[in-house]
Amino acid sequence: MCRLLFVQNKNNFLISEHLLKFASIAKNSKEYQGHGWGCSYLLDGNWVHYKNIKPIWEDDIKEFGKTKRLIVHARSAFEDRDIVVENNMPFYDNKYIFIFNGELRRVKIKADGRIGAEKIFNFIKRFDKDGMENALSKGVDIIKKKSAYVRAMNIIIAEIDKVHYSSLFNEDAEYFQMYFKQSKNELIICSEIYPNETGWNKIENKSNGVFK
Repeated sequence: MCRLLFVQNKNNFLISEHLLKFASIAKNSKEYQGHGWGCSYLLDGNWVHYKNIKPIWEDDIKEFGKTKRLIVHARSAFEDRDIVVENNMPFYDNKYIFIFNGELRRVKIKADGRIGAEKIFNFIKRFDKDGMENALSKGVDIIKKKSAYVRAMNIIIAEIDKVHYSSLFNEDAEYFQMYFKQSKNELIICSEIYPNETGWNKIENKSNGVFK
């Protein structure tokens, strides 16, 4: 039950400006979000990855430079288990960057991964025959059918030129609702509205989509 953030802009922006707002959201969340954090950002056309077991609000987040694309995850480990930096998101391969927030019970899928979120990422990728948009829709649908109960399953998957999302929750809408803010140059997707900001919209529950 974590916190998610994605930012893209046609122009370079300071990573720390968004990390500071996101750190405030994580620190003040009703659920503890201090089991480590991680981010990926584009630098000269390549993804750079960073993970730390510290809570994001205790890390030196002012050290990051500029980028046009950023994806961030603050972790709230299920039942306070498996708290090691290797379990921090984002999970990634050569094409996709994946972050997840949610809780599923008795999921009957077979996939590689240290924790459930990584297994979900690897399971969804199996259906990537003609792009992630269809793979995410199909993968999420199968996971729902193979789970005894889905409390929530929010996913953001970034590529260099687009970002995919899936929103699903069956309780606690105040906590699991995702939001986005879009202008001519910028897109932000986040688990919560930035403090003291307007212009945000809700991402529809039980929906999948892509921003290009």
